[in-house]
Amino acid sequence: MPLTDSAIKNAKPREDGKPDKLADGLGLFLWVMGNGSKYWRMAYRFAGKQKTLALGVYPETSLKEARARRDDARKLLAEGIDPCEKKKADKIAAKVAAANTFEALAREWHGVMTAEWSAAHAGRVLASLESHLFPTLGKRPITEIQPLELLDVLRKVERAGKIDTANRLRERCSAIFRLAVLTGRATVDPAATLSGALKTAVAKPRKALGRDELPGFLSRLEAFGGTRQTYLLFRLMLLCFTRIGEMVRAEWAHVDWDKALWSVPPENRKLQEKYKATAAPHMVPLSRQAADVLRELQAISGGRQFLFPNRNRPDSPMSPETLRRALHRMGYKGKADVHGFRSTASTILNESGFNPDAIERQLSHADHNKVRAAYNRAEYLDERRRILQWWADYIDAQAEGGKVIPFPDRAA
Repeated sequence: MPLTDSAIKNAKPREDGKPDKLADGLGLFLWVMGNGSKYWRMAYRFAGKQKTLALGVYPETSLKEARARRDDARKLLAEGIDPCEKKKADKIAAKVAAANTFEALAREWHGVMTAEWSAAHAGRVLASLESHLFPTLGKRPITEIQPLELLDVLRKVERAGKIDTANRLRERCSAIFRLAVLTGRATVDPAATLSGALKTAVAKPRKALGRDELPGFLSRLEAFGGTRQTYLLFRLMLLCFTRIGEMVRAEWAHVDWDKALWSVPPENRKLQEKYKATAAPHMVPLSRQAADVLRELQAISGGRQFLFPNRNRPDSPMSPETLRRALHRMGYKGKADVHGFRSTASTILNESGFNPDAIERQLSHADHNKVRAAYNRAEYLDERRRILQWWADYIDAQAEGGKVIPFPDRAA
């Protein structure tokens, strides 16, 4: 006799504690356990063997739902499919699908790439994925994401005015899909087909001072009302035109007084993490004026690790933001940025006829011409020493009203 909802609800365990079997029909039955739990099961034969299929737990699975699952299992049997094996296969497929979602692959890719990135860059990349991609695509199986679906997500970022971010996200998506293809978890990279589908931001050059603006800036710098340490940081940046991150992390141990050289170790340089273990330090010749700045700094921070220690945390370097804020106080917000001083120096030195290769080497720029770079490994140290001394004299002359500084004798 088929079961009823009331009969199932009122079914009690056997007094001896053994499971009680209540049949419904066509193989479906309910186990009533000694602790009162009730389990739906279906008895069937496949390939000559008696088997049992679990169909759920009452009351989460109702009588109606249990009968529907029994009927689905009987359809599989009619097609020559073992419902138990089908259930196992579905579980495996679901587990594989969960492991192959876009977010799972993205985090795997991020973990691989972290070894080549700085911690700060790795954090920014992950934050961009979590903010813009995971909410919409995170749980989607990697194989089901289509180009138009991805494009719709990227264009939302683009419409928000974040054009550079949208293009970087497309590149990161392409790298994630390539990893999926290489590991056999996808067959195509839908992001690759979107190349050119997004707007391209117009590159804005760094805000840099022109030759005629330099005297005015130097005048304001001399009148700067900030700390002496910040003033000296400004001056050393101008004299050496290194990157601000390299400058604030400079240590007294990196200064060779006898050779008048400052050594920027690989870990402080702007390099991919994978190159830092084998890269050479960047050598910066010190002009007379730069050496004078260092001697004055010794009286301020000579007993510390860093040339420019943090005022609140002396065992840490000064924040690079210090110069940006100082520039704003001097009235140069929107007119110049810290990195722009490198551009100013490069422009004036190139216009003055110095060797472009030596200037690029002083800027610690990589040569984008791979063949040329292979044959051009010279440090240009002597030539750079002459360039930096000329530049320091030029800076001082501009502060005094713009005197003409003659080009140095290359043979000197």
